[in-house]
Amino acid sequence: MNAEIIAVGSELLLGQITNTNARFLSGQLALIGINVYFHTVVGDNPGRLQQVLEIAESRSDLVIITGGLGPTKDDLTKETIASHLGVGLEMDEVAMESIELFFKRTNRVMSENNRKQALVLTGSQVLPNDHGMAPGMLLKKGEKLYMLLPGPPSEMEPMFLTYGIKALTSRQSSQEQIVSRVLRFFGIGEAMLENEIEDLIDSQSNPTIAPLASEGEVTLRLTAKHSILGSAIELLDDTEKKILDRVGNYFYGYDDTSLMNELAKKLKDTGLTISCAESLTGGMFQEEFTSIPGAGSSLKGGVVCYTNEVKAGILHVKNETIEKEGVVSAKCAAELAENVASLMNADIGISFTGVAGPDELEGKPVGTVYIGISLNGKPARVEKLNLGGGRRANRIRTVKYGCHFLLKHLNEG
Repeated sequence: MNAEIIAVGSELLLGQITNTNARFLSGQLALIGINVYFHTVVGDNPGRLQQVLEIAESRSDLVIITGGLGPTKDDLTKETIASHLGVGLEMDEVAMESIELFFKRTNRVMSENNRKQALVLTGSQVLPNDHGMAPGMLLKKGEKLYMLLPGPPSEMEPMFLTYGIKALTSRQSSQEQIVSRVLRFFGIGEAMLENEIEDLIDSQSNPTIAPLASEGEVTLRLTAKHSILGSAIELLDDTEKKILDRVGNYFYGYDDTSLMNELAKKLKDTGLTISCAESLTGGMFQEEFTSIPGAGSSLKGGVVCYTNEVKAGILHVKNETIEKEGVVSAKCAAELAENVASLMNADIGISFTGVAGPDELEGKPVGTVYIGISLNGKPARVEKLNLGGGRRANRIRTVKYGCHFLLKHLNEG
């Protein structure tokens, strides 16, 4: 069964809200073996919705429509689909009773247009709305299935989980499992990674391999399909092994993790504490680190040392270093890392100094970055970066490289 998800609502096209419903439904449909090949968004316009439905019917077995089931005049999804399919609308008494009870329970007066929300397509299977008013519905017409769901995620998601999945699986002749796994890589570009596994991508069928790059990272989404869940997972395991045999040095985690998450877990597991001296990153490393629940117990503190006065006066970078080497230097990065660890009695000191942009500094080009890492009182190791890009991108990538280098050093012991 191949599905298309149509989101109805002019507010989606205007960018006022994000279409999270399509992402949620795609993930849930994959778990029950239903392919989603198209996402469509259309405004509150009957004519354009009619056009979208005709296109969807030409290429999909299951059409899921979210939104447009409310009480106002621009909520025309049911009426448009009823007209398109040549079926009527009838009052669902259970839904109507639920709506009336809601208004009584909240001591509100129900307006007449709220009765519209209890209308359902004639002959459809009604999906109760336990978190709102408008019910959903599933209708088979010819060879096509149509599912209508409310737009608010707080109503749509529980309705689909409780009633929608069961309604669809009962109509499937086979229930293939579709399982996905995301492999995350850092320190290798998308082009180079693809080159290393080009033959695997070219020969992919099941599992499929989909590369994606974002802000200095590369991910590979592996997707396998099988009627037996365990067999689908075995297919993923086999493909993952082939990939990691080639580019495993750049792999750092799975699915929704991040470099900062992996660093926070590593510090928690080892009991090590960290302190930071941030110049060009301006506190970004600490802000991201402390956004992770529980990670704050590993952080002793940090200093945003944008000026030379702070570098010298608080973090005790030698005047000789600033005058002869400059603040954008390996020597300055090393002293910052060692001194912030000593100042805060932390096991680890990490420092960031460099040129984020837009202008050069000390004759150094934009993107020149030094990251200092001092472990357990030892002299700092310094990594130099030559980044390209704008100011924001350089700062984000610097933080990620800091996590990457620190994880690497910790794993090396």
